[in-house]
Amino acid sequence: MPRLFGTDGVRGLANDELTVELSLGLAQAAAVVLGKGRFADGRRASGRRPIAVVARDPRVSGEFISAAVSAGLASSGVDVYDAGVIPTPAAAFLIADFNADFGIMISASHNPAPDNGIKIFAVGGTKLPDVVEDRIEAALGEKKLAPTGVEVGHIRRFADAEDRYVVHLLSTLPHRLDGIHVVLDCANGAAAGVSPQVFTDAGAKVTVIGADPDGYNINDGVGSTHLDNLARAVLEHGADVGIAHDGDADRCLAVDALGNLVDGDQIMAVIANSMKERGLLKDDTLVATVMSNLGLRLAMAERGITVVTTAVGDRYVLETLNDKGYSLGGEQSGHVIMSDYATTGDGILTGLHLLAEMARTGKTLNELTSIMTVFPQIMINVRGVDHHSLKGNAGIAAAVEAAEAELGETGRVLLRPSGTEPMVRVMVEAADQSTADRIAHELAEVVRAELAL
Repeated sequence: MPRLFGTDGVRGLANDELTVELSLGLAQAAAVVLGKGRFADGRRASGRRPIAVVARDPRVSGEFISAAVSAGLASSGVDVYDAGVIPTPAAAFLIADFNADFGIMISASHNPAPDNGIKIFAVGGTKLPDVVEDRIEAALGEKKLAPTGVEVGHIRRFADAEDRYVVHLLSTLPHRLDGIHVVLDCANGAAAGVSPQVFTDAGAKVTVIGADPDGYNINDGVGSTHLDNLARAVLEHGADVGIAHDGDADRCLAVDALGNLVDGDQIMAVIANSMKERGLLKDDTLVATVMSNLGLRLAMAERGITVVTTAVGDRYVLETLNDKGYSLGGEQSGHVIMSDYATTGDGILTGLHLLAEMARTGKTLNELTSIMTVFPQIMINVRGVDHHSLKGNAGIAAAVEAAEAELGETGRVLLRPSGTEPMVRVMVEAADQSTADRIAHELAEVVRAELAL
């Protein structure tokens, strides 16, 4: 059987793959693994029931899934604090701030409305390591907790959840945002009730789009995966900057005053440079994935900032940040983690600090991002091949070596096997688009020929 947990929790088509029964079972299994008196600090020994924070994004299926999750937890002796519709990073923050034992966020992030997902966070609001996810998955088939009487959990409304999160976000800002006009695209998602308030309270002039969630329109033509509307709105309103979130607001992408897209790599370059100048970048190091643009590495090297590279996925960025104590990392997709303030990617926090750098320097976003040259990048998915045989294939290795020799210091090659299907991803960066396209297609043909099934 394939592993139930993916790179970001359990996700699938709601009421088909992600059913009420599975949601209930996952909550009960999480209670067994995370809430059964196994706390090193002895809190369970004090006699109180374990506490879990439950939250969701506004997609309609979140209503019945959160009901199933809360029922599974309470019936297992866990007190549930229902935070309602809030961003994923807000849920992670509240778990730590409220001293809860764990938490569950119901969201499918940037996926369309019919999908949903369950993300489980450990004490402190941190993501679970693989080994703990495996224990929860195994516990699905084991005996559940079934307390009675006073040991049954309560389900309560977390009344000040949004307020706690807003106060936290504002407390991280080094500067107010007075004089900056920002267009916020909330993706008709979890940011709609929080992001406009925070940016307004921070002093910015705010224009809002994509902030009318109805349960069905999350990520539908809006948000970080559909930036055309944001670019048009920035130009139409003469705004200084646009900020786009995804459905659960753990991502941030931006648009400058000219309508140019600013991706996660460029955002990290600006924030890393700012933090280094202010003495806040631990060990002058930024953590990024192998997919980050070569231009980011070159720009950081010019400014004395080391880029540590991880595998693709924000969980691997987080592992490196936690292991080494670094203060900033993220992905090209807009997952940016500022570990001094958050335990996961936080799109609202990221947007605030991007605008704070504009306020600090008096520069436009276009001027700030000019420190980095974005190298043309192309990705080709070569399907229907034996991806398991990629490593050690002499023909492919020779082709990659030749490509790297041609590109020299002005480009790079990355071949990655898919973890779930017979496919190899071929990525090439070069100084110009035509060279990147040519080399990528040449390598794709070699992969197709060498690994044909």
